[in-house]
Amino acid sequence: MNELILQIIERGGYLGIAFLMFVENVFPPIPSEVIMGLGGVAVSRGTMEFWPLLLAGTVGSTLGNYIWFLAGDLWGYRRLQPLIDRWGRWLTMEWEDVETASRFFQKHGQWVVFLLRFSPVLRTMISLPAGLAHMKHVRFLTYTFFGAAIWNALLIQGGRWLGQYFEESKVYLDWLVIAGIAIGVIVYAWRVITWKPRSER
Repeated sequence: MNELILQIIERGGYLGIAFLMFVENVFPPIPSEVIMGLGGVAVSRGTMEFWPLLLAGTVGSTLGNYIWFLAGDLWGYRRLQPLIDRWGRWLTMEWEDVETASRFFQKHGQWVVFLLRFSPVLRTMISLPAGLAHMKHVRFLTYTFFGAAIWNALLIQGGRWLGQYFEESKVYLDWLVIAGIAIGVIVYAWRVITWKPRSER
């Protein structure tokens, strides 16, 4: 299983990594920890290089977050609310969540765009209120790029460390990858199945 995913990542190359990271930030539950972690394993095997991998993953992350930012910036509150009200179950959020995130953004300032890149749950969510607040595009992209770069570098380094013991820990890596993907899918499915608007709770 692990070897198969590694081959897919290696054959897709850096553009494949960028695409996977883009999708991960637009539509979970593809976990970035698995994508960049296995990229790090590929680095340890000599089939990928650290800096191109980091650049590809970070560009993909930044563009994925930029989609959410643009949704807030271009559509605004009035046009975005009906969309979230309609598709809230599949997005596993409702309009009150957006308002809560917006208040958090306004209270703590634009630096949270950078700081929350290290949060597994909020790193994508914060892009929407940043767009709704019409944060300057260059500043948003800069904070997002450098925050995502640090996070991705840590994931790659973790993958490289595991890759050094790849043969000895191959079975454990298989289970870690399967568990990472399974947890992401299960959490998303659970949120969809149990999702209810606050008015019905």
